[in-house]
Amino acid sequence: MFRFESPLWLFLLWLPPLLAWLWFRRPVAVIAVSSLRAASAIRPTFFARTRWIPYALKAVALALLIVGLARPQWGTRETTRLTEGINIVLAVDLSESMSALDFELDGKRVMRVDAVKSVVKKFIEKRGGDRIGLVVFGSEAYTQMPLTNDYNAITQVIDRVGIGSAGKTTAIGDAIGISLKRLQDLKSKSNIIILLTDGQSNSGEIDPETATGIAASLGVKVHTIGVGTEGAAPFMVDDPLWGRRVIYQKVDIDEDALKKIASATGGQYFHASQSDSLLKIYDTIDKLEKTEARIKTFDNYNDLYIWPLVPAFALLALSAVLANTRYMEVP
Repeated sequence: MFRFESPLWLFLLWLPPLLAWLWFRRPVAVIAVSSLRAASAIRPTFFARTRWIPYALKAVALALLIVGLARPQWGTRETTRLTEGINIVLAVDLSESMSALDFELDGKRVMRVDAVKSVVKKFIEKRGGDRIGLVVFGSEAYTQMPLTNDYNAITQVIDRVGIGSAGKTTAIGDAIGISLKRLQDLKSKSNIIILLTDGQSNSGEIDPETATGIAASLGVKVHTIGVGTEGAAPFMVDDPLWGRRVIYQKVDIDEDALKKIASATGGQYFHASQSDSLLKIYDTIDKLEKTEARIKTFDNYNDLYIWPLVPAFALLALSAVLANTRYMEVP
C-alpha cells in the first residue's frame, strides 16, 4: 500500500512551474545598437533554442524535493483487537443420526453434519477477540480443538471431523463435562457453551442433569440447539441386497432435556429443521454474546523519500553545470 505521510506538502506542486516561467521570463541585460541588420542572417544555435532547459531542470528538481517532503511510503497497515473476549466452546454431536439427509445447502440435499459445519464456520468468522474451542461427542466426548484465537486453525479442524468418530450414540452429559473442563483452562469474564445435538442422551459417564448443575454453579451459560426435522428422516445406506439406497428412520430430539439445560444455566434453546433456520440461530447467539473490542491500528511503512531526493539533487547539480557552461548567459 502506497501513501504520503505528510501529503499537505503536495499543495506546493504549483510552485515549480510558476518559478520556471518567472525564471525564463525575467528581464535580461540589453545592449543598444544602431542596427541588427548585420546579425539578421545568423541562425540561432541549438543551445540558444533550448536555453529553457536549465530552468526546467530546476523546476523538476523543486517538484521532486516537494514530493520528498511529503514523505512517500510503502508498506502495510495492521489492525490488532485488544479485548478480554469471552470463551466459547462449540459442542457438536457426531453420532450416526447426524448423517440424516434432511438439510439443504445451495439447493443440494446434504447430511445434518455438513449443514452444521457450514453454519458453524460462518459463526466463527463473525467473532472477534474471543477464544473458541471445539468438543465433539457421540458415545463419548473429547476435545477436538482447545480454546484458541486462531480461527483459521479451528475452521480447518471442523472441515475434517466426520460422523462416527466419537461413537454411534449420544453422550450429552459428557459433552458438557468436557466443555466445562476446557473452559477452566483459560479464565474469562464470560464462558459460553453452544451444544448442538439431534438426539437423546443415551450413553456417557455423566448424566445431563449433573453436568447442567455443575455448569450453573460455575456460571457457565449453555445455549442448546436441537437439529433435525420431526418424524422420520432420510438416511443413505448400503444394502447388501438392494445396493445404495435411501431409507427413513425416526430420530427423536429430547427437546425437554435441552430446554432444561438452557434454562438452568441462563442460556436459550433453539430448534433448527433447515439450514436457513440454523444460520439464524447462530446469528441470534452471535448477537446475544457480543463483546466490545477496542481496536488499535499501527502502520508498518518504509520511507521512500530518498528516491525523489537523489534525482532532485542530481538535477540541481546538472542545472548548475549547464547554466555555467553551454547555457551561460552573459549580460
